[in-house]
Amino acid sequence: MLKQKLQTHQIILLVMSGIVFIMGIMLIIAPAAIYPDPSKGFQVMRSMELGSAFNIVVKPDQNDISKNTSEFLAWWSPGQYLVPYFFKLIFGVNTGQASSIVTLLFSLSGIFGFYYFFKKAGFTPMISALSVLFIIIQLSFSTPYVFYNGGEVLLFGYTGWFLYGCIAFEKVSWKLAVFIFVAGIIGFICKSSFLWMLAAGCCFLWFRLSLGTKAISGWIKNGLWIGIPAILSLLTISHFYLSKGGNPSTVHGSIKLAWETFGFPLASPILTAFSIDDLTNGLLFHDDPPMFTYFWGVVIVLVCAILSILLIWFIVKKVPYKNYVLLLLVFYVVMVLFFGQSFLRQANISYEARHLRLIGLIVAPGIIYLISGLQTGYKYLFYFVCFVIAYSSYKYFVPSYFQNKNTSAHGYSGIAQLFIDQPSLNYIRNLDRQNTNAIFVVTSPDLSLEIEHNRTITVDEIGPDVAIDYEDYVYKGHAGPLYIVLPSDYIGPKSTIMRKCFPGYKGFKMTMLSNSYILWEAK
Repeated sequence: MLKQKLQTHQIILLVMSGIVFIMGIMLIIAPAAIYPDPSKGFQVMRSMELGSAFNIVVKPDQNDISKNTSEFLAWWSPGQYLVPYFFKLIFGVNTGQASSIVTLLFSLSGIFGFYYFFKKAGFTPMISALSVLFIIIQLSFSTPYVFYNGGEVLLFGYTGWFLYGCIAFEKVSWKLAVFIFVAGIIGFICKSSFLWMLAAGCCFLWFRLSLGTKAISGWIKNGLWIGIPAILSLLTISHFYLSKGGNPSTVHGSIKLAWETFGFPLASPILTAFSIDDLTNGLLFHDDPPMFTYFWGVVIVLVCAILSILLIWFIVKKVPYKNYVLLLLVFYVVMVLFFGQSFLRQANISYEARHLRLIGLIVAPGIIYLISGLQTGYKYLFYFVCFVIAYSSYKYFVPSYFQNKNTSAHGYSGIAQLFIDQPSLNYIRNLDRQNTNAIFVVTSPDLSLEIEHNRTITVDEIGPDVAIDYEDYVYKGHAGPLYIVLPSDYIGPKSTIMRKCFPGYKGFKMTMLSNSYILWEAK
C-alpha cells in the first residue's frame, strides 16, 4: 500500500526541524560565544567539578586571597549550567559542545512544544506550523547559535509544553496539582523568571475551570486545588534556593514612574513578535550603539504599546478559540503587572524585550489567524515584513557563526572567546599549565573558564571615567604568582588602578601579549 503523502504543515515542520538540526550540528562543531550570566553559572559548574557542593562557587577571599570563600549563587537559576553539565558527564564533551547540544535539543523541543500547544488551543495544523515558522525567523531564535544565553533557550524549549499542559487539563484533580507543583520547579530550574509564568498559568487554569460555576464554593475549591501546589512549589524553591543568596528580587531602587514603566511591558506583543527591540539594537537598553536616542526609543515603545493593545483587541474579537483568547489575556495582564511593578521599583531587570518574549510566542498564532483573513495586498505586506525579519536573522547568524568559528579564540572550554585573541589565550593557558597556586585576574567572566589549574578573579571593567569603588575591587593578601590580563587600552591610569587593587603585590612586570592585550604579573 502506498504511503500517505505528507501534508503541507508536516513538510513545514520537517523543513524547520531539518534546518535547526543542521544549525545545531554546525554549532557543536564550532560552539558559540557566551553571555555573562551563563558564564557565571559555568563558574559554579567548574567549582562543582572540583568538589564543591551544589551551586556553590569557590573563589579567592577579598580580605585574604590566600584563602577561599564560598558563595551560593542564587542570582541565576541553575539550569543554564546544570543541563550542559549533564551532557558533559554523559558524552565527555567540553563546555562549549555541551551548551551547543542544549541549544539544539531545546530549540527542537520548543518548535514541537509550541506547535502542539497551538493545535491544542484550537488552531489548525497549518496555522500552527506557520506560527512556529514565524517564531523561528525571529532574531531571538538565532541568538543562542551565536551567544549561548542559558535560561532563555531552556525556557523556549520548556514553555510550549507547559502551556500545552495548562490547556490540556479539563478538571481539577490530584494530577493537576502534581502538574502545577512539578511544572513550577522545572520551569524555575530553566529560568527564574518562569515564576510569573507559573502565576499566570495558575490564574488561567482557575478562570477556565471555574467559569460556568455559579457557586462561590466551587471557585474556592478550584482555587485551593490550584493555589496550594503552586504555593508549595514556590516555598520549595525559596527554601532550597532563593533564600540562600541574593537574587534580583532583593535588589531594587526608589519608586520611578515613567512612560516606559508600564509602556514597555504593554508593548511586548509587537516588540517581541516582530523583533523590533532586537532589530533596533535595543530601544531602551543596549550593549551596541543605539539606533535611536532614548527619547525616540520611548516614543517608539509607546506607539508599539498602542499597537499591541489594538492587536490583542483584534485577536480577542476575531479568534474563535476561547481557551486561547483567555490564556493570551491572562498572560498579558499578569506580565504587564509583574514587569510594570518591577520597573516601578527599579528592580534589577533591564528593559530588554527578551524578558517578555513569551507574549510574542503566545500571540504568534493569533497574528497568523488574523493575517489569513485579510485581503491579498495586506498579506503581501506581512510577507515582506517576515522576509525583512528572516533576512536580518540570517545576516546576524551567518557572519557571527563564522566569526566565532574562524576568528574568535578557543581554549580549554571550547567556547568562542570574544575578549581575548588566540596568541594571548595561548600564552595564558601556558602559564596556567606551569602553575598550580597562581591567581589569574580577568575582566570577562567567560575568560575565567579557560583556567584549568589555578584560581581566578573576575573584576568589572573600568569605565571611561576611570572611577571605581575600591571596596569592590581590592583583594588583600598574597598567594603565589598574580597574573592580570587586560586589554591594551588599559595601559596608563587604568593599569595603575588595577595594580593598586592588589596591595599585597609589588614589582609588577608588563608583557605585551599581542597588539590588543597585556599581562601584568607579580610574584
